[in-house]
Amino acid sequence: MSETLNNSCELCTGEGGEVIWRHPQYRVVLVDEPSFPGFCRVIWNGHVKEMSDLAANDRTLIANAVWAVEAAMREVMQPEKVNLATLGNMTPHVHWHVIPRYLDDTHFPSPVWAEARRPADEAALAQRRGLLPQLREAVNRHLMLAGLQVG
Repeated sequence: MSETLNNSCELCTGEGGEVIWRHPQYRVVLVDEPSFPGFCRVIWNGHVKEMSDLAANDRTLIANAVWAVEAAMREVMQPEKVNLATLGNMTPHVHWHVIPRYLDDTHFPSPVWAEARRPADEAALAQRRGLLPQLREAVNRHLMLAGLQVG
């Protein structure tokens, strides 16, 4: 297992989105996905390919961060469902997608990576984008309440 940075990995060379929480081992970012306001990623900072490559306490640490982000998302965004995914086929670096889903989103009930099923509801998207400042605050609050701050 190597936790060095990989110069050919986009999550090693870039942030992966707008950083809203930084921890020595991971970061939480808000992803710029116009059709999915509130889409977050929890990204391990070192270049690690698989969750099973992490030490048990590190797996617990990142999982607890994912659960805290999901709780914040549910509180603020009030989605129909939250999708959690850790694929890494295109970017083999430990990271979790935390995606709010709605009955009226462009892809529901299909995955966000599938073909769109309907046009975007621009009014709903604008309303959801308006919640992003509250989501940023809630993510920070939930991570602190979970004891995941740097101490």
